[in-house]
Amino acid sequence: MIATDAQRFTMPKTEIKMNEVTEYSVSEISFAVKQCVETAFARVRVKGEIFGAKKADSGHWYLSLKDENAVLSAVCWRGVASALPVKIEDGLEVVATGKITTFAGRSSYQLVIEQLEIAGTGALLKLLEERKQQFLKEGLFDAAHKQKIPFLPKVIGVVTSPSGAVIRDIIHRVRDRFPTRIIVWPTPVQGEGAAEKIAAAVNGFNALPEDGVIPKPDVLIVARGGGSLEDLWPFNEEIVVRAVYNSKIPLISAVGHETDTMLIDYAADVRAPTPTGAAEFAVPVKSELLLQLSSLDNRRINAMMRLFSEYKQMLEGLSRGIPNLEQIVAESRQKLDERAERLKLAIRNYLLVKKQALDLSGLKPYYVRNLMEKNIQTLQNLAARLEAVSVESVLKRGFAWVTDKHFKTLYDATHAKRSGELNVRFADGIVKTKVMENRDAEQFDLFDL
Repeated sequence: MIATDAQRFTMPKTEIKMNEVTEYSVSEISFAVKQCVETAFARVRVKGEIFGAKKADSGHWYLSLKDENAVLSAVCWRGVASALPVKIEDGLEVVATGKITTFAGRSSYQLVIEQLEIAGTGALLKLLEERKQQFLKEGLFDAAHKQKIPFLPKVIGVVTSPSGAVIRDIIHRVRDRFPTRIIVWPTPVQGEGAAEKIAAAVNGFNALPEDGVIPKPDVLIVARGGGSLEDLWPFNEEIVVRAVYNSKIPLISAVGHETDTMLIDYAADVRAPTPTGAAEFAVPVKSELLLQLSSLDNRRINAMMRLFSEYKQMLEGLSRGIPNLEQIVAESRQKLDERAERLKLAIRNYLLVKKQALDLSGLKPYYVRNLMEKNIQTLQNLAARLEAVSVESVLKRGFAWVTDKHFKTLYDATHAKRSGELNVRFADGIVKTKVMENRDAEQFDLFDL
């Protein structure tokens, strides 16, 4: 679609003579064409589908726009591309605003893009579905990744515009239900750069230290009021969806009206139909909690009363089976007296038995002493008799003990003659002699014992 009519291009007027054609240089033709094109198409809006998009190392984007009949080359310089509200990608139907210029080095023309927007709601919905399927495959919407919203957060972080009705609705609703500290991270919620700033706010809340000057929220709310699909588009951008998915703080999304569903809603831990609904998800109603506590306290008191009543009845029932205490004590006292009397008798008898045993033990040493004296006398008699028959006693009575040279006892003369050498022991010594055939030649040697 071309917004301005092409101006008629005419070559510089010259006189054309018969059989003569004006001669131009290549540069002259290129300059003339460039001047004509840039003048005729200085500001145009072109609708087409992006294909062949490529980002150069310099940051510039080179792409083409096509429809069913033609193709138009296009370029988007780095500074413009970084501020576009739409991400350049193949297959996206867009309306590009810019100017047509020529590229003399290739004898071609191209559109220099200055603005870019989605071409209609249908294209946006198609792109939305494609992105949804992509994120589903990556698992960004998995229920297993969802976090539980804390029951009673101490701090609530809100990412939204600071000047709209949304933040006022959230604050009022929180105050009405359960007054809680709210920290607002102000961001634009539509237009160029909104998606990056929303993602930065979510990441910024997550980066806050636990014990910092600014308290780290227990739950986040990303909110925006209603609007067209184009107005709500920042909440479908990949950078926002990934920031919400990676948030370690439980997050509630509340974008648009109840019928509006953005990709952020699938990635969030909880989706609220409205910003007011988000506040209701974030905090309970204090009065209802107090009522519940009061009801629970009444139930506790009633339960305790019933328990005490049951215990009382149980004790009363048990008490009926217990005999009279005075009677039990009287019987025990009587038994104690009997035991005390029996104990006295037992001690008296025990002492008497021990005395008798002691007296008996006095007689036993007497008998033992007499027995020992008798045994000693008997032993002395035996010792005297043994002494009377000892060798020394016999020798003292005039006997002699004859042995051979090996001191083996000789009992007769025959053995004495055979021995040759004799040892004769008397009481006072030993005489050594030899047996000679000539009895007159006997020799005597005397040895003391």
